[in-house]
Amino acid sequence: MRMLIHHLQPVTDVFDFVHHVFEHPVTQRRIGLIILWIYLIALAGIELNRNGLLPPRLAAITPLGHFNAIHLAFTLILALEVMGLILTISRSVGRSVGKQLEILALILLRNAFKELGALPEPVSVAGNFDPVLNIIVSGVGALCIFGCLCVFNRIFRSQGFIQTPDIRMRYVMTKKLLALFLFVIFCCLAARDLFLFVARGSGQDFFETIYTVLIFADIALVLIAQRYMPTFHAVFRNSGFVIGTLLMRLSLSALPPLDTAISVVAALYILALTWVTNHFMPPQREGGAKP
Repeated sequence: MRMLIHHLQPVTDVFDFVHHVFEHPVTQRRIGLIILWIYLIALAGIELNRNGLLPPRLAAITPLGHFNAIHLAFTLILALEVMGLILTISRSVGRSVGKQLEILALILLRNAFKELGALPEPVSVAGNFDPVLNIIVSGVGALCIFGCLCVFNRIFRSQGFIQTPDIRMRYVMTKKLLALFLFVIFCCLAARDLFLFVARGSGQDFFETIYTVLIFADIALVLIAQRYMPTFHAVFRNSGFVIGTLLMRLSLSALPPLDTAISVVAALYILALTWVTNHFMPPQREGGAKP
């Protein structure tokens, strides 16, 4: 086992480098600036297209509604959050679940801005109030999930299921390998969709695909955790968190307002599970590690 760890160490070092670069404040500021410029360029491109000033090939993939630029900007932000979620897999369960609640709140906000595309320009709700109702429902749902996230961050605590440094190191290394594998899949899917969008003017449901991949990754995490934390309470808690994240994924395929209702139920379920495990788990020995 030690020999295997020695051979895999360079691979996990690659993951550590990618994770460090992505989370560095300079990287985050530069990414934010890039998204801002993309948003402004998208607005300019849409205006040129509305006036028939774009080449035919570029006009074919450029929408006519200015609200699509807002949708594009929040789609990029959501993609970054999903990448951040993948990179946090190597950390504690609490950090990973919290990140997923953040993404769920952003998805609902993205859905709210997406509804703006159904409104005419200049904006008018006369005769079509459904988009406004969907915006209200998505906005309130995002606020509820943000509140659940704040409570979750306050009440979640490590249960100390892993007791030895050697097991802890192997557990973290295994999660890093899984996260690196998912990162490669994320980059390949993003490159594929970008190519198809440029070539055909349409993508391949990037987020639906990556969320499906993450469902299988969640199951893999449960199986990995069971190897290093085989006790009933550890398996129950980890499996319960996967049920919550599974509900989040399923909410993405539902129509409004059902998608918001399922999302809020998922967040409340995670809160309830965290409260129960905090108050009724058997005490662990001192020196436990964050799972």
